[in-house]
Amino acid sequence: MKTISVGSDFSGVGAFDFAIQRVAEQKGFNVKNIFACDWDKFARQSYLANHDAPEYYPHDVYERDIPKQPLDFYMSSPPCQGFSLSGSRKSKEDDKRNILFYNSHEFIVKNKPRYFVFENVRGLMSHENGNTFQEWINLLGGKSVNGLPVLFPHDKSVPYHIYYAVLNTKKIANIPQNRERVFIIGIRDDADNNFRFPIEQPLTIKLKDLLEDNVNKKYFLSYKMIKYFLNNTKKQKEKGNGFKWSPMEKDETYLCNAVTTKFGSRMDDTFLKIPTNNKKGFEKLYLDDSLNLDFVKSTTRRGRVGHKVSQTIDTHSNIGVFRKYKLKRLNNFLSETHLPDDKVLTIDCYSKSLSTQVGCITTKHDSSPNNFLWDSYFIRRLTPRECFRLQGFNDDFKFVVSDAQLYKQAGNSITIDVLEKILNNFNF
Repeated sequence: MKTISVGSDFSGVGAFDFAIQRVAEQKGFNVKNIFACDWDKFARQSYLANHDAPEYYPHDVYERDIPKQPLDFYMSSPPCQGFSLSGSRKSKEDDKRNILFYNSHEFIVKNKPRYFVFENVRGLMSHENGNTFQEWINLLGGKSVNGLPVLFPHDKSVPYHIYYAVLNTKKIANIPQNRERVFIIGIRDDADNNFRFPIEQPLTIKLKDLLEDNVNKKYFLSYKMIKYFLNNTKKQKEKGNGFKWSPMEKDETYLCNAVTTKFGSRMDDTFLKIPTNNKKGFEKLYLDDSLNLDFVKSTTRRGRVGHKVSQTIDTHSNIGVFRKYKLKRLNNFLSETHLPDDKVLTIDCYSKSLSTQVGCITTKHDSSPNNFLWDSYFIRRLTPRECFRLQGFNDDFKFVVSDAQLYKQAGNSITIDVLEKILNNFNF
């Protein structure tokens, strides 16, 4: 059986390794992992927990040795923060991460792999008015670019035919994540120059199909965090830029925004609205000093003494919707109610009007006309497992680091299914 040699820089948790292995199983060849390289100790922990160790696994692209024997395939994904549209977009002189591309270019010059793939954020194409991306193209495409011959190659360019395109995970991989990345494909001049990017296909999977059940309450936003996002939304609205926090219905969400390295910390991350249903263990999720909510408990078993709400309940727009919730136990009330227009509500279950008294609690709350509250939602971020699913990882991927590191690793990774479809179009 044929064996192909592979290596990667900025290897992360090994998305490329999973993708090339899937293609190898489909096409019937073996994979020999010559080297991987990543400086992040947590990424290395995850890599080694989920892959066999490569023959050579250096930390630093500045100090690693370049194999003399040409690889069949080389993969590189230099840090993208310097090019991201959501980042500071500094020049290569100001942000040292932007020059790591040249380590990969040096690797290609010296090793001369048969094929290579670069991956980065779409913002690379507009960084420094497009000059950064054009420099990459000039240095990588010495023979042709997207099928057009290069008549006057750069004096430091490598003799490769390159193809580039922006691919979106939701359109290529049938995974409900709106993730645009630019891919640059390189084919050595003496190799079979026959490549086409994968075609787009309809998205048939919804985000809800990838969500976990029984999510731990630590992934739900605190009242403090909700208030922060709402205040930030208000500030953005006042600036007139339309940038807002917009949690979505869990069961109706079609796809999510791009998975980020700190998922759930930015307003444009995907947040889900989860109906409370008054589940045990969640009643105290939003109970804190900022609510100042105090129910006076009944002095009789049947609760015939009126219950006074001593403080008004803070309410928020753009989070929840009106829903009636039948009362079971007063001390199990959800402590927030969401109404439009930032109104402040005091609850009177008896008359369903704005007052400060709760009517007499009866023995049959579900049939009494007075025992109702407006129900609302809990808001949560995606879990690490959900983020990895949205990057094409199977659930047998082992988690051996903290949640903070897992979010970072998922956000930095490449969608495996996109890579797989790209690799399937090479003539191995």
